[in-house]
Amino acid sequence: MARKKKLDFSDIGSVRSKENLNQTAFWTRYGVTQSGGSRYESGRNIPKPLAILLWLHRSGKVTDKDLTDALK
Repeated sequence: MARKKKLDFSDIGSVRSKENLNQTAFWTRYGVTQSGGSRYESGRNIPKPLAILLWLHRSGKVTDKDLTDALK
């Protein structure tokens, strides 16, 4: 039986920092406000749909262009 992989974004703040992006630039591409992103980086649970989107983007299955087009 395959093991379930948990979507873990407890280090999302360090991921953002490594990309040299401020909270506004990073979170806006996912449709999240800066203040919402700050709360997630501080430990608030990320809603499952957003976690899935983050996972898809971080794994390369969704591109930056896809995110930009979706927000139009």
